[in-house]
Amino acid sequence: MCGIVGYIGKANAPKVLINGLRRLEYRGYDSAGLAVLDDDQILVAKSAGKVSVLNDRARTQWPQELFNRVTTGIAHTRWATHGPPTEVNAHPHLDKSGDIALVHNGIIENYRSLRARLEGKGHHFFSETDTEVLAHLIGECDKGDLFQAVCDALHQVEGAFGIAVLSAQEPDRIITARRGSPIVIGVGDGESIIASDACAILAHTQRVIYLDDNDIAIVTADSVDIRDLNNVPVTREIAELGMDAAATEKGGYDHFMLKEIHEQPEALANAIRGRLDHDVGSSVLAGMGTSPRELAELTRVVMIGCGTSLHAGLVGEYAFEDLADIHAEVQQAAEFRYRNPIIGNCDLVVAISQSGETADTLAAVREANQKGAFVMSLCNVVGSTIARETGRGVYLHAGPEISVASTKAFTCQVAVLLMMALKLGRGRRYSREDGIKLAREIGSIPDLVSKVILQNDLIAKIAADYTKNEHAFFIGRGPMYPVALEGALKLKEISYIHAEGYHAAELKHGPIALLEKGTPVIALACDVPGKDKTLGNVEECRARGARILGIVTEGDHETAECMDDFITIPRCHPLVATIPAVVALQLFSYHVARLRGCEIDQPRNLAKSVTVE
Repeated sequence: MCGIVGYIGKANAPKVLINGLRRLEYRGYDSAGLAVLDDDQILVAKSAGKVSVLNDRARTQWPQELFNRVTTGIAHTRWATHGPPTEVNAHPHLDKSGDIALVHNGIIENYRSLRARLEGKGHHFFSETDTEVLAHLIGECDKGDLFQAVCDALHQVEGAFGIAVLSAQEPDRIITARRGSPIVIGVGDGESIIASDACAILAHTQRVIYLDDNDIAIVTADSVDIRDLNNVPVTREIAELGMDAAATEKGGYDHFMLKEIHEQPEALANAIRGRLDHDVGSSVLAGMGTSPRELAELTRVVMIGCGTSLHAGLVGEYAFEDLADIHAEVQQAAEFRYRNPIIGNCDLVVAISQSGETADTLAAVREANQKGAFVMSLCNVVGSTIARETGRGVYLHAGPEISVASTKAFTCQVAVLLMMALKLGRGRRYSREDGIKLAREIGSIPDLVSKVILQNDLIAKIAADYTKNEHAFFIGRGPMYPVALEGALKLKEISYIHAEGYHAAELKHGPIALLEKGTPVIALACDVPGKDKTLGNVEECRARGARILGIVTEGDHETAECMDDFITIPRCHPLVATIPAVVALQLFSYHVARLRGCEIDQPRNLAKSVTVE
């Protein structure tokens, strides 16, 4: 959620830090700050609001000569948890002496008791944050060795953290550590960069080290020394990012979300490429790490995720049951951890997370591992914590997704789940002939999506008539029900219109009471099983004055005539149709938000990667 950047080397530290924070803006935040080391003193600049405000504040607050010469510092973008998004609550926070600065992602759960103990020792706190308590605790533990002080302090805290610590007394190093919140260290030529997200490192180096939980590192300009919290050396390999910095730029589009919608044909092609075996009608997913016999012995598939990833899992539920004749279910990741789920060694647990760092999903992975299940991941970020802890799974290869509202990650998740279901199905009851047909349709997904994107201008024109509504319904049946949920989520995320997704059959069981004249109902009326029943529900809405926008199959003129407005998708397999259908809803939501003047890429109150529970 929050963003960390640290730098030590030979370049202009404020410039590196500010640029790094800009690359992390997509994660969502409401305040920012940085601390730099100059002549054995720590200087701090903070502000509520955007990184641009922080940049102006620092340039005004510090002499230009100082701004240009310092080469060591840490910086942060904060998504408020403890205390409102004010300047005083922004990071970095200092210890009692003012010689130690700290930036922190995560939550210190026992900060209240720690704060009370420190106040009893004469410490005075200025903010409402848990982070300031940790800064003071490190200062209290400091006896001349910053590394040991951080170790001693972290032994006393409960909760999650990713931190970077700077001391005026030890100017040649930055201490960084993690537990439950990601930290990656970029290894450059005479410089090192610490970040919570590799996007902040791309402009400097492709060589990175990912810290594991309870790792603590001494980072200098020329070295990275990693220990555990008991000061025992550990080895972490240097990995290659393999990412292009240009992929994190808008590339001429007005918003990252629009760019990423238009990137979906290429992203889907990358997710599918080399993974379909058209000769036997199956898929090749080596990362699953299971033999055909192990797959045949599975008795259940459990998918876990949050938000958009949860909706992708719901599409997967239909796919696994329809294609593989295996019981499948989807559980909200936070609920999975705390409900003591019944999981056994014949269960496949699939953790779905774009970032691979979602705190609730990571906790669910650990619970499933503890119970002996086959656990694998569906992640987009290579080297992410969930991907590393599962040890098996499938990368999406969707490329960086900068907009907070997920688009291409969702469609790639669904595509990969369809391939997984096809693979399981071919090992069970799905025929070779049917497998070949479905493999062909999965391979055509990029072209199907391209045809929807060609309707961008038409969709924008339709969206103009839906901008003044403050409520909307999305309805669907079968695999289109999760699409309705995802469509409603997109609209509410970026346009701030109250939107709800319902199974079409549920309308009569209460929600229809909310319908008024002109209320938009977006109906997933594609040519899939259950369409006739959905059309009956559409008529019930029309009878109450609702305005109907239909997502209909190309050439289905009879269904289109039932709608006030309609967007077409190409004719395809009902499970495959979920992908072009959701792309149509992404474009609709985007244009509604654009016409309402909303902040599309960084919606209020939201964060890209939810790394706290």
